[in-house]
Amino acid sequence: MITRRQFVAGAAAATVAAPALLSAQSGGYTAFPFGLGVAAGDPAPDGFVIWTRVAPEPLEPHGGMAMAPVPVRWEVATDQLFAAIVARGEEIARPELAHSVHVELAGLLPDRPYWYRFRAGGEKSVVGRARTLPAAATSPRALRFGVAGCQNYEDGFYAAYRHLADEDLAFVYHYGDYIYEGWPSGIHTSHSGEITAPVRRHAGQNCYDLADYRRRYAQYKTDPDLQRAHTAHAWFATFDDHEVRDNWAGDSDTTDTPPELFRTRRAAAFQAWYEHMPVRRALLPEGAAIRAWRGARYGDLVSFDFLDTRQYRTGHPCGDDFSPPCPTLADPRAAVMSAEEEAWLVRNLSRPQARWSCVAQQVMMMSLDRRTEDGPAPILNMDSWAGYEAPRRRLLARMRGLDNVVVLTGDEHQNFAGILTDGDQPVAVEFVATSISSGGDGSDLRRGSDRILAGNPQLKFINDQRGYLICEVTPDDWRSNFMVLDRVSTPGGNLRRRAAISVVRGRPALAIA
Repeated sequence: MITRRQFVAGAAAATVAAPALLSAQSGGYTAFPFGLGVAAGDPAPDGFVIWTRVAPEPLEPHGGMAMAPVPVRWEVATDQLFAAIVARGEEIARPELAHSVHVELAGLLPDRPYWYRFRAGGEKSVVGRARTLPAAATSPRALRFGVAGCQNYEDGFYAAYRHLADEDLAFVYHYGDYIYEGWPSGIHTSHSGEITAPVRRHAGQNCYDLADYRRRYAQYKTDPDLQRAHTAHAWFATFDDHEVRDNWAGDSDTTDTPPELFRTRRAAAFQAWYEHMPVRRALLPEGAAIRAWRGARYGDLVSFDFLDTRQYRTGHPCGDDFSPPCPTLADPRAAVMSAEEEAWLVRNLSRPQARWSCVAQQVMMMSLDRRTEDGPAPILNMDSWAGYEAPRRRLLARMRGLDNVVVLTGDEHQNFAGILTDGDQPVAVEFVATSISSGGDGSDLRRGSDRILAGNPQLKFINDQRGYLICEVTPDDWRSNFMVLDRVSTPGGNLRRRAAISVVRGRPALAIA
């Protein structure tokens, strides 16, 4: 039997061994056509999406491709050696979508692994692996999955993804900030207040048009550790702000850009996101709009609601930074989601179909006082749910009495765990996963973190290292393992479990091991 570690090692070796140049007889490519790797996503009981992009020169215009459709063949097997192929076909990689390929597989068996690969121009891609979900009517005894995001290329190496690829997981939830849209940076001040320099550099300037965003995704996807994580697990991919612009909300980019012009930028960003993510055709953008919120079920163990907390958000009521409350903080017209998305989420929460309800989203739902020194008023993160008090309170009130809701979050570049309350009543728990690289090496605690922990009784844990979250779920217990690295400023960071924090179904309280 081939182990997961052997599979990942073999996929990595195949990447290294890919030929640099192809002959005219093999399709006329100037280099290996699958240099951006392969990926799988949006798993279901009967299948998942498989993805690749034909780009022999990833950072060149159009990925080095002629502006013409090309055929790409694909195969799916029940073994890594493809002795038992269960599905195959051909897809046309079209220039309108950067020669990306999204194949939606169906008819597979539930709750088992499959292997997949692509062929074009006489060349084979690396082999990817993905697992289908259990059937909805089944009662799985356990689930183990990963949570990751915030991977600024300039801030560090992706050793976390190398370790994540070795984990035995059903899937990975990526909460967003897959790319960072900004300029190549110089020496700057890190989250911890230290003066740092970029570990590696972005190609190109600030992303505005489709070519900019395509090149940024291509640069990120050339990272071998990120490719390893994609080949090892299927992903549920969502987006946050940096896929478009830092802290954007609805039709506002938080500057004086006219909304109609910002929408052109958002349309380009959404198209590039779709072109590079293993998501279903239902998520193909229509101009500057994309219906990204969706759900999934892991048998009757966990129901997942994956949110979009950016596209329908109203403008930041008190600015988009860390600041004291302002009079419009409780504006009843404020929104983080659309009315349709909020109604869909409330419906799912109020009609539980599983032992656990997981709300997987982007920005912190806890409202924390971020003061690290004496001041006359609390300091809130206005780009989180704390800046939108009316919809936050409305959602928490809907969670009252359920006692099975777990909220998963990213964005903060730190690890957090805490209790969500409706008034004085605990209604859910929230686990915030740290970044893959954003923020640099970090440390166990940032300056002032001890004061934030002491000043917010609902907050039970905080940590400022890079890494990811591993969630282990049984019918009566949910444990989140905070996996952290000792460094990201150089390759090969060492991994350890910083904390294991559990919640028992029926009691929204946290126990830290």
